[in-house]
Amino acid sequence: MSRPTSVWPTTTRPGELGGSHTAFDTSRFDDPLAERARQVQRVAELYDLCQPTLVLRVVLFVQLGVAIGGLAASGGALQWLTQMAVLAFPALAATLLWLATVCALKVVLSRVAPWQRASVAVALGGVMAVAGWSLLLPLGMADPQAWPVFTAALAGVAFASLVWVWLDQRARIAKPADASARLAELQSRIRPHFLFNALNTAVALVQIDPERAENVLEDLSQLFRVALAEVGSSVTLAEEIDLAQRYLAIEQVRFGERLAVSWDVDPATSQARVPPLVLQPLVENAVRHGIETSVSGGVVRVRAKVRHGSATVVISNSLPDTPGTPGAGIALANVRERLSLLHDFGASLETWRSDGQFHARVMVPL
Repeated sequence: MSRPTSVWPTTTRPGELGGSHTAFDTSRFDDPLAERARQVQRVAELYDLCQPTLVLRVVLFVQLGVAIGGLAASGGALQWLTQMAVLAFPALAATLLWLATVCALKVVLSRVAPWQRASVAVALGGVMAVAGWSLLLPLGMADPQAWPVFTAALAGVAFASLVWVWLDQRARIAKPADASARLAELQSRIRPHFLFNALNTAVALVQIDPERAENVLEDLSQLFRVALAEVGSSVTLAEEIDLAQRYLAIEQVRFGERLAVSWDVDPATSQARVPPLVLQPLVENAVRHGIETSVSGGVVRVRAKVRHGSATVVISNSLPDTPGTPGAGIALANVRERLSLLHDFGASLETWRSDGQFHARVMVPL
């Protein structure tokens, strides 16, 4: 059986069709400048030594290294304690100076090649080690005649190299994990039946309330614009709150009086950085497991406060009298992984049940 004749003439070429297009253009899904900006931002975040958790790790690592080195070179416990009393201060000073300098240069370092970034960090390690040791001279704790400039610089280079290798490995590990989280996130961000329900709601409203139908479609388009576009590795909490409000506004139209929503957002939390669409799965879970399965409906509460220097968002929903089918926990696992990739141990997601409600608490540094 022969194939049917193509409707496209074999003698015709795209350039012969006339019109304004004389050739097929190269498809571009992302603006190259925007993609470059996203890469710079991601590098700056992965090598961001301004994070308190990373600062603490580096300080403890250097102090532990100095302690182990002093123990190996000392002849006894008393001598070791004496050496530690002398070495701990310059080591701490040098470490903090190095961290502060690298933190201040993070934007500049994110724009250069990896080897240049590493070279600057290692060289700064040597310089700051010498600067830290020099602080002992005015205190009379070091002999100017026997000032170990070379040894101090070598130790600073060694520690800076080890820290930078660890950061590099951390960045390499984060890339495939981030890609996996990204794929899973794209599949679970907005469930297909939510799209169909929202569209059906808009269709039903077109005849009886065109203005509300328009609002539903505007909120839906904004949600999917963010869901299907790579907006970068982090956004402000204010943007996330706005998207969560749009999502719940759509669901309120669909559920009517069955869904009550309460908002209590402190403006001081607005500039905290979070992964894009990190709150939407949480409010979606609240509606799915707390409202959708309940005949009488329920309440979803969203509170955002500043607590101990962090932005805390708590999403609470009432639970139905008859427990529904528990979920697989994929959305919660994705949120935890993405928070960890962005803030390491500086961010967390906790969930618990109390007083007939389910709570999800997100904490991120300000």
